[in-house]
Amino acid sequence: MADFFQSGVVTTLHRLNPHDDDVIEAELVAIADHNRIGLVLPALYTEFEHPAMQQIVDELRTVRFLKRIVVAIGGATHEQYLHAAAFFRDFPTPVTALWMEHPKVEGLFRMLDDQGISAGGPGKGRTCWLCYGYLLAREDVDVIALHDCDIRNYDKSLLTRLCYPVANPNLGFEFCKGYYARTTTKMHGRVTRLFFSPLVRALITLQPTTHFLRYLDSFRYALSGEFAMRADLARVNRIPSDWGLEVGVLAEVFSNCALKRICQVDIADNYDHKHQVLSEADASAGLRRMTLEIAKNLFRTLAAQGCVLDDAAFRTVLVHYQELAQETINKYYADAMLNGLEFDRHAEASAVSAFAESLREAAETYSANPLSLPIIPNWNRVLHAIPGMFDLILDAAEEMEIVATA
Repeated sequence: MADFFQSGVVTTLHRLNPHDDDVIEAELVAIADHNRIGLVLPALYTEFEHPAMQQIVDELRTVRFLKRIVVAIGGATHEQYLHAAAFFRDFPTPVTALWMEHPKVEGLFRMLDDQGISAGGPGKGRTCWLCYGYLLAREDVDVIALHDCDIRNYDKSLLTRLCYPVANPNLGFEFCKGYYARTTTKMHGRVTRLFFSPLVRALITLQPTTHFLRYLDSFRYALSGEFAMRADLARVNRIPSDWGLEVGVLAEVFSNCALKRICQVDIADNYDHKHQVLSEADASAGLRRMTLEIAKNLFRTLAAQGCVLDDAAFRTVLVHYQELAQETINKYYADAMLNGLEFDRHAEASAVSAFAESLREAAETYSANPLSLPIIPNWNRVLHAIPGMFDLILDAAEEMEIVATA
């Protein structure tokens, strides 16, 4: 049973009655007549080769409150794109399958480069941004939800609980972040547990009056890939093109939305998906790359909030982070012992050492050029530069749909 404690500055919506999911799903079906909901599914082709995707597709076939689904398929040949798109054939909800390597899509990205408003390189951030653009161009959804496509124990109640706080007009929320536990026989979520939370708390020690840091620390799973927002918020948010997506989205929401309009919701008793390798010696892969890009985006965002981050500050943060992370290991060890979970203290300490190296590299990159980090302009900016951009996206999608359904 979940607790009902409210902590931090963000409203927390708990999972107190899991048997009530059918009731709120029925409410969503009625609400969706005037508060239309779209779903974004960012996926690599490799995810269509695993059972998790089929489970997600089977569950989504039974959902009746969605107006539209956009699935973005990346890292695919033409034949692989057709195979992936076929997963959604004869779906009860209209589905648009966007092929990220389609010549027209690549042409759109080149057009943005020519205008000096690059969408960055391939990645989850750029994929989500394009999907948002497609839904905004269609003008037939009011709420946009997003979740990952590698969830092994997916149930449609996850989507129901994610959408409900934003879709229900009586609640007044504009943005909702999902949270959950991640355990099997041991604890997962190392980047959140051992990197992000200790880093944010180390920065709070250095910058105790920075409201943005208190806001970040209020989220129970700040790096979750599941969130929902009003469509007009998606229109004005900028998005990092790399692994900094989740932190970047929270930063934009903080800037563009009143705190009382932001919430987090417990969407699953447990959440299991693929686990990244640590990649201790290679900052271009695995959790090392993820933590490096998260830290870069966090530092840039803090600078935009007026925080001074000089070399002395970075040295202090690095030392304090390592101290807090080691204390965190002790806390999770006790938690694991109480719950009969496996716990490898050496592996946890090795992860902290690798993450500290990511933090050091991120600080060096930021100090050398704080404006070098990729962030995609919001859709209002893009449409001022290229007024016909939405029409071009719709044309490219229509061409893909004709091919996919042939």
